[in-house]
Amino acid sequence: MEKYNVQFKKRFGQNFLKDVSIVQRMVSSSGVDSSSLVLEVGPGGAILTKELAKVAKHVLAYEIDVDLKEELETRLATVSNVTILFQDFLDSDIMSDISKYTYEKLFFISNVPYYITTPILMKLLESNLTFSKITMMVQKEVGDRFSATPGSKEYGAITVLLQYYYDIHKEFFVSRNQFVPKPNVDSVVISFTPKEHPIFVNDFSFFHKLVKDSFQFKRKNIKNNLKNYDLDVIESILSEYGYDLTVRAEALSLEIFISLANALSK
Repeated sequence: MEKYNVQFKKRFGQNFLKDVSIVQRMVSSSGVDSSSLVLEVGPGGAILTKELAKVAKHVLAYEIDVDLKEELETRLATVSNVTILFQDFLDSDIMSDISKYTYEKLFFISNVPYYITTPILMKLLESNLTFSKITMMVQKEVGDRFSATPGSKEYGAITVLLQYYYDIHKEFFVSRNQFVPKPNVDSVVISFTPKEHPIFVNDFSFFHKLVKDSFQFKRKNIKNNLKNYDLDVIESILSEYGYDLTVRAEALSLEIFISLANALSK
């Protein structure tokens, strides 16, 4: 079990893993090899970073807490293929940061700070970078939301947007007892593999806005949430799938949202 000589900071969502076998399993499921550049956010005590360094060509990690610099330098003293950038990942220019490296495959693997899980994913999605795979340890409830199916209570706008780009798979469960300090929630390792042939969308920005507006008020139906759109067009598309304007967004599949977006953005 790992021991850490650091002052944990709640504002940075710091919960460090104790059992190295968990990160070994995480790395083995990721597909990283010696041709890969891996991005990591929140290396913390470097338990995952060290395992990634064993198989990757290079690891580029972002750490917002500069007070961890000494701990990280000590733990990574014998590792030559890891670079730590002490800065906020959400404010970073990823394209510029990775331009300094040569690699064949790009991966994102991280035990992410739970309070910024969705912003991190959206930044990766909007970066226009091609990741071979994204593997993240997230709060179990968040993992349920990302991998939800239409009709379930966890299904929402972020589900639809992520499932447009990625095939999403829950890798394995991680108990809260595996962290120090112990959080109030359990976790899950979840992976995102880019879809080889996503369905064509006329206008991505319009598609994103339509999806978000559809879920704006979860208890309201499509007619109310999309009242500022052409309801005649929406009604026509919904009828092709056996629905009408009284349906709620949580019942609609990705395919239906794409059909709506394409019809409305002609």
